[in-house]
Amino acid sequence: MNHVSRAASATSAVSPASPASRAARGSTRRGVVAAAGAAGLATLLAACGGGDDGGGSGKAKNGDEGAGKGGVEEGELAKAADIPEGGGKVFPDRKVVVTQPAKGEFKAFSAVCTHQGCLVKDVSGGTINCPCHGSRFGIADGSVKGGPAQRPLPGEQVTVHDGALHLG
Repeated sequence: MNHVSRAASATSAVSPASPASRAARGSTRRGVVAAAGAAGLATLLAACGGGDDGGGSGKAKNGDEGAGKGGVEEGELAKAADIPEGGGKVFPDRKVVVTQPAKGEFKAFSAVCTHQGCLVKDVSGGTINCPCHGSRFGIADGSVKGGPAQRPLPGEQVTVHDGALHLG
């Protein structure tokens, strides 16, 4: 039985699938996958690391409206008039929600749901609402009104000065 393998019978030609051929072309499946993974990781890190590095202007962003719109000044979270009576507004970039349970009474709470750490999405129907699992919190005190959350939203300090809301 004289069996001769293809590799042994071939002359010095390199097959396209051989390691030598892949090395000559400069890319392998493993290399392509690694490069794609590295590019994805770099994108993710850039998105996560795009926050304030402490060297910025100190100007607070105005929630979904963008900085500057609505006349928000440096150090302000929002104008008091922007927070509806009996409702509120979520500021995702600051991870805070501000409510006005009664005319002229402003409350602030962490916007991080105590159930599993999702950011609350909106304030409606007298509650602060988390979209992840349906937890609802009272606008007056952050207490649990429904859903799987067991603990209230932690309170934050908010002050009103010259018609503007300030955290801290």
